[in-house]
Amino acid sequence: MRNIFTLVLSLFISLTVIGQEEKPALKFETETIDYGKIPLGSDGKRVFIFTNVGTAPLIITRVQASCGCTVPKKPDAPVMPGENGQIEVSYDTKRPGGFSKAITIFSNAKTPRKILKIKGFVEKVVAPEKKQNMLSDDS
Repeated sequence: MRNIFTLVLSLFISLTVIGQEEKPALKFETETIDYGKIPLGSDGKRVFIFTNVGTAPLIITRVQASCGCTVPKKPDAPVMPGENGQIEVSYDTKRPGGFSKAITIFSNAKTPRKILKIKGFVEKVVAPEKKQNMLSDDS
């Protein structure tokens, strides 16, 4: 009886391992970026960092934002197993008030669709302009 059980268990484990195909998998450092309170017209660029924790190259086919005020950018090249990649997101900070937006990632990962979020509040206070360098080439 013990031998039959061992044989069945070994067969089951073998079929499970053979039946698994190699797939990439995404693991993000964070799935939500909170901008907090930011001044009107400030830098709206943020970056989601991820790792391909799967066993095959990850190909991100498309990245889509929930509205035109958010512009995402995907990596152009495949992300190899164990390597990091990033999704850049730029939010239009010329719109005062609170915001909460979704960014959908489409890929060949085990979970082919992943949703990331950004949120924050754009204050009506204008961001200070960057000071120009006092040293110039006109001397």
